[in-house]
Amino acid sequence: MTRRALLVGVGAAGGAGAMFAAMGALGLAPDSQPKEFVPPRPGDFSLTGRGAAKVVVLGAGVAGLTCAYELGKAGYDCTVLEAADRVGGRVLTLRGGDRLTELGGETQTAAFGQGVYFNAGAGRIAPWMVTMDYCRELGVPVEIFVNGNASAYVYTRGMTAPVRARTARADMYGYVAELLAKAAGAGALDRRLTEDDRERLTEFLRRFGDLGPDLSYRDSPRRGFATYPGVGDGVPYGAPSSLGDVLAAGTGRAITMDFGYDQAMPMFQPVGGMDAIVTALARAVGRDRIRTGTRVTGLTDLPDGVEVAYEGGVFRADYCVAALPPHLLARLRHNLGARVTAALRTPVPVAAGKIGLEYGRRWWEIDDRIYGGITETDLDITHIWYPSHDYHSAAGLVVGYYNTEENAELYGRLSHRDRRARALTQGKKIHGEKYRAELRSSLSIAWQRQPHLEGGWVRWPSYDGGFALLGRPAGRVYFAGDWLTHLVAWQAGAMESARKAVTEIHRRVVKTPS
Repeated sequence: MTRRALLVGVGAAGGAGAMFAAMGALGLAPDSQPKEFVPPRPGDFSLTGRGAAKVVVLGAGVAGLTCAYELGKAGYDCTVLEAADRVGGRVLTLRGGDRLTELGGETQTAAFGQGVYFNAGAGRIAPWMVTMDYCRELGVPVEIFVNGNASAYVYTRGMTAPVRARTARADMYGYVAELLAKAAGAGALDRRLTEDDRERLTEFLRRFGDLGPDLSYRDSPRRGFATYPGVGDGVPYGAPSSLGDVLAAGTGRAITMDFGYDQAMPMFQPVGGMDAIVTALARAVGRDRIRTGTRVTGLTDLPDGVEVAYEGGVFRADYCVAALPPHLLARLRHNLGARVTAALRTPVPVAAGKIGLEYGRRWWEIDDRIYGGITETDLDITHIWYPSHDYHSAAGLVVGYYNTEENAELYGRLSHRDRRARALTQGKKIHGEKYRAELRSSLSIAWQRQPHLEGGWVRWPSYDGGFALLGRPAGRVYFAGDWLTHLVAWQAGAMESARKAVTEIHRRVVKTPS
């Protein structure tokens, strides 16, 4: 009898399990897992004890879903009401076939190819953010998001041509180091420096700016090469521009963009799209507890509960978490008082926009040797993002602009066709004709024109007064959202705020006599 015949007979008699065991005995398959499966580790946050109250959550963005998830784990009966036909709020990943409609009625349909996606909203996570804890707890795999890339470009209107980020940084650091080293050497800093201090500073500046023996900056391999060294010596870029030209280029913002605590590498993104986080949260909450397409019109605080009016009915609960944008909450009919209304109207909605440009050839990798990262400009497109995933695939998507405030308002007033034309004209200044000629498809979003959101995020003129007021409950109504933290526009802010709200509700419930 052949091994094949034996296995077929075992499978027929004992099923797949028996056949697999027989394969293991014959050395044709492993007879056990190579290592024990370890499920995702729970996060460090949980509500102590069990709750027995009914809570209604307004909004199925990150804050609302996190509230429902954490309260559900503690035994609460939670229902989420969401006006849109999807969950996620400003976490939006678009794929081929998805439709996007803006206020005013213009609708786009994504024509992206298989496997191509566009994170139209949230796009990156710093490792210290609580968002990473939820990815771990919910089993959402993450990968590196390349935030800073020395091979990406810097382009300002003060330049004659774009330069690599490494070149812009080397020139600015070099000249600044030269000026400071010579000032220290000439005694200009003697009131601040001892002789030992001056020697140590000079040695640091020599390395920081890659200065020559005379403490001058003339050139440096840090600037990069037209042809990199290999068998030959390589062909370096020409000598740097003058100090005056480097200062006139105004590269300060571009070369320090990733210095901030919220932007420094490494950064991360969920594998396959940012919406993996809200999808996992919604699954954990339970789809039967989330009512999409339910627009709330009123909110009433009662002595023994809350009443939420929506198009088509009324919902009663013991408590409410209002996790909508503040400018939309301010429009609801409510009895929470004039001070609450004034506080909700204080933060100013910020316009934000993005465009996804799909290409059938990953020319940024092939021609420009750019693998992930961001090109910084002072043009109205502000940034160009290159994908940090699926390297060497046939096709890919570049974020052709990610702009805010006045620039986003400018693009938001245009039709999608005109946004694309303007973005391609600007991007061509950096990448040449291929930027326009090789485009396969595109899709743009103006967040200030998105129904049920009407803004990318909000900006507080001051953290006094209204911010503190809305951090406290109005009767049985609690507020949550990134706008109630110092992490505005980050998912981590929404999650931190949600944790605060559910903790306060839970403390109140467990202290209330039954």
